[in-house]
Amino acid sequence: MRAWHVDAPGLLSAQPLHLRDTPPPQPGPGELLLRVIACGVCRTDLHVVEGDLPPHLPGVTPGHEVVGEVAALGEGAEAGGFAVGDRAGAAWLRWTDNVCRFCTRGAENLCPRSRYTGWDAGGGYAEYMTVPAAYAHRLPPGYSDLELAPLLCAGIIGYHALQRAELPSGGRLGIYGFGGSAHLAAQVALARGATVHVLTRGQQAQQLARELGAASVGGASDMPPEPLDSAILFAPVGDLVLPAMAALDRGGTLAIAGIYLTDIPPLNYERHLFSERQIRSTTSNTRADAREFLGFAAEHKLAVTVHGYPLDRADQALADLEAGRFDGAAVLVP
Repeated sequence: MRAWHVDAPGLLSAQPLHLRDTPPPQPGPGELLLRVIACGVCRTDLHVVEGDLPPHLPGVTPGHEVVGEVAALGEGAEAGGFAVGDRAGAAWLRWTDNVCRFCTRGAENLCPRSRYTGWDAGGGYAEYMTVPAAYAHRLPPGYSDLELAPLLCAGIIGYHALQRAELPSGGRLGIYGFGGSAHLAAQVALARGATVHVLTRGQQAQQLARELGAASVGGASDMPPEPLDSAILFAPVGDLVLPAMAALDRGGTLAIAGIYLTDIPPLNYERHLFSERQIRSTTSNTRADAREFLGFAAEHKLAVTVHGYPLDRADQALADLEAGRFDGAAVLVP
């Protein structure tokens, strides 16, 4: 099969990704072998490729927004309810120990032994990959394969970040950055009756925000036209924490939706934190989050903006993501 490998993390200009032919993986006990149909391109992939998140597996294949067809079952995998020929989704969270104090209280996203697709094990920038059946996802109807792929990370993580932001009913939400995850989280918030203000760079992203129903659209460091009850920072830019915190009303919450963020400048207590404003991080997601979001997507048709790339142009898709050359999400198609 063809698969991309991160042989030596580094800037994209140094060509750290290499496409080559390798034997397809074999599913282990409890695993599904997926024939990859579509794989979303996530900013986390870029962080793995460039070394902001050093790969946990030498030569790892990135990609964790995977729509696949079950090609084979490992021993015992039938207990997961999947059969050969079924569609299944693979996401970022690949495995947890299910026994630690975090898992047993329903916070498996905080499991200290957790493992991740495209970081600890081969992902979807390939023609085949494996996923534990217990961590594979049923896919909602009504979407194309390309549209489904971003739901499996961008959608799930955005949904979890929205929960972390504690947006009140009918509240005012600010969204900083407007890529694959943000444009889905905005639609969830709008469907729940929120007023959404989008602060982002790039004319394409700003236009998409307007089309989806944002009440206002501005530059990434601009102030929204009214105080915010909640905000979500999707851009991995620590400098934006300050304007986002300054935009919050009393008791407001900023959720940072990302596994990587550049350094945050010093906060001024009175301007940024006083009046019980708070900052919360977002760490992965639970399988319960995934089920809730995918159920929401089944009941509410989301507008998923996607741009298809052939598998052999994964490096170009990442470069376009880094440069902000498209709105929505890029998706690789083997």
